[in-house]
Formats: sequence, C-alpha cells, structure tokens
Amino acid sequence: MNTAPTNNEDVSQAAAQTTPIIPKTASEALRPEAGTPPPAKRSRASRSQIIVFMNFLVSCVMLAVIAAGAAVYFGRQEFFGQGPSANGDTFLVKQNSGVQDIADQLERRGLISDARIFRLGVRAYANDQALKAGEYEIKPRASMREIMDLLKSGKSVMYSLTIPEGLTVQQAFQRVATAEALTGDMPASQPPEGSLATDTLRFTRGATRQQMVDKLLADQKELVEEIWKRRSTDLPLANIDEFVTLASIVEKETGRSDERSRVAAVFLNRLGKGMRLQSDPTIIYGLFGGKGKPGDRPIYQSDIDKQTPYNTYQINGLPPTPIANPGRASLEAVANPSKTKDLYFVADGNGGHVFAETLDDHNQNVVRYRALMKKQAEEAAKAGNATQPAANGAAATGTDTVQ
Repeated sequence: MNTAPTNNEDVSQAAAQTTPIIPKTASEALRPEAGTPPPAKRSRASRSQIIVFMNFLVSCVMLAVIAAGAAVYFGRQEFFGQGPSANGDTFLVKQNSGVQDIADQLERRGLISDARIFRLGVRAYANDQALKAGEYEIKPRASMREIMDLLKSGKSVMYSLTIPEGLTVQQAFQRVATAEALTGDMPASQPPEGSLATDTLRFTRGATRQQMVDKLLADQKELVEEIWKRRSTDLPLANIDEFVTLASIVEKETGRSDERSRVAAVFLNRLGKGMRLQSDPTIIYGLFGGKGKPGDRPIYQSDIDKQTPYNTYQINGLPPTPIANPGRASLEAVANPSKTKDLYFVADGNGGHVFAETLDDHNQNVVRYRALMKKQAEEAAKAGNATQPAANGAAATGTDTVQ
C-alpha cells in the first residue's frame, strides 16, 4: 500500500524535476567557487562625520601655524621697530634683576611698548643671563633690540667726582658727601690734610663714598712718593711730609702753571737762608682751618699779627701740616724748582706775580702794585662798581713787609 509524500518532500522533488541540469565544461568545473562576500559598506552619514572632523582638525592646525607666524612677524617688527620714548631716559638695572623684572620696569617707564615681546626677544637671543647691572642712557626711540644690546654691553652711565687742586680735606669730603650718585656713609674720621689726590674720578651709580675716599688716598700716596723719588738733591726739606706741606703752600699761592716752579724757588730759597716764609694762605688756614676763609672777608693787619701754629709771618720754617691738597704740578714744582735767587714776589694785578731778589726791588714792585690797585679802584668807582680790588692781603702774596 503506497503512502502519499509530505508537502516538503513533494516540493523538493518537484523542484528537482523542474530545474534543468546545465552541463559544465572541464575548465568551468576547475574554477574556484566565489568566496564569502565583503561586509556591507558604512553609511554615507558615518563617512561624512569623520571627514568633517579631520577637515576641522587640519583647519585648526593651519590657523594655529598662520597665527604663530603672524605673531612672530609682528613681534619681530615690534622688537626691532622704534620705541615709544620720544625723549629717552636713564634706566637702572639692579643687581640680580631677572629679565621679567627688567621688562616690566621698562614698560612702566614707557621705554618699551610690550614687556612680553621684550622678554621673548631676549630669550630668543639667549641673553637671559647676559643683561648686566648698571645705569644706562636709553636714547630716544630706542628699539627693544637696541635696549637689549645696551644692557648686555654693560656700558653704564659714568659720573664724575672732581677734587680741584687746593681744596682742603674737609672741603673735599664735602664734595664726596654731596655726590648724589654715590652710596653709603662717609668715613668716620678725616685723613690728614694734604693726603687726598686732586683728580677727577669716574664711577657708576652705586659706588660707595668709602671707595672714593680710599681711591683718593691711594692715588695721592702713590703720586707723592713717585715725585719725591725724583726730587732735586739739594732741597732744604727734612722729609716727605715737609715736601707735601710746602707744595700745599705753593698750590694756594698761585694758580698759574708757568710760575709755580718760581714761587717754589722763592720759598725754598727763604728756607735755605732761615727766613720766614710770610705766606698769606698760611694765615688763612691758621684762622679758619679746613673750612676755608669766606670769600668776602679780607686779611687784616691784626690777622698777620695773630699767633697761630700756621702763621708763617710769626713762626719760623714750615707750618706743622699741609694747608690743602696739592696737585701734581705743585708737587713737581717743589721737587724740581727753578734755579733762581728770588726771595720775594708780589701780585702784578693781572693774575700773576712779579719776582725780586732784593728787598729794594721788591718794595718798588709793591709800590707799582699799589698804584695799579688805586687806579683800578678809582675807575671802578667812576663806573659805579661797588666791588673794589683788595689792596693788600692775599693779592700781595710774598708780602711787602718782609723783614
């Protein structure tokens, strides 16, 4: 008894009966069958998001590069361009100041336009540690590059301290004490009279007053010893101290270089003969000491007669100390004086002196000098000038009353 097939079996058999069998050639039969197909491609939406992000990232990098390039360009232009200060100024870099502190101060003072650009420029040139302490003269419109080079050079502003010939130690100390660019206190005590050099010292702001005094002392000691070694062998001077003392008197007696050695010869000739020096500047020092005589005070006859250790009208020989700080020219004049027999000199009324070997000749010179002073006084009175030349005292140095 036959059993009817199920539905699935019927379908399979029917398909087998209806599907034609296609014969293959030998080459077709040897070909490999197709493999597993690749996965489906990503959607267009997913692909567009990645591209957008990458485009954004590249754009940001390009913008950053362009911005950095522009910043470098404009920063360089600013660093090398003219500065904002129309008048320039001095600028002080203190010890151990960093680049940032220096840059900030320069900007606050209006010497540069941007502290950040200056700081970056200094670092770009590897000068972070090269800027030196000191005071600098910033020129008008100086660029940041010029300011950097100046601070790197160390060429600070130089100040001058001048001690003229003939100042006393007290007067020289006053100049040192009032020099604004110096710092620190003055020495507790003053050195001996005549021991300071008469010179111009150059220094930078911040140098100390003690350093200046030490320099003046050392320079004078070296100078005096150098000239003393080259002195004439027949000088009537006992030691180097007397040498400086006489040089200080010569310094105060005349300011003319062409007659210093002749003035020195007069005093040395007098010492050699045992005569009193009779020098008016010694009277002044005995009365006023290192302060000096007021400019409007004349020398009176009572001053000449007054007994002081320095009044060479009253004492024999040299005073106990110098009366001022002598300069090189006066020291040289005493060390190697003119070879003359002069014993007297008096002012000639024209800034110089007239010399004489005898008292008679000297007295005649004094008469001529007084006549000239009288004439000048009369002419001044006619012109309505209340200031009249002195007819005695320091103007008649060498004195007309020599005994």
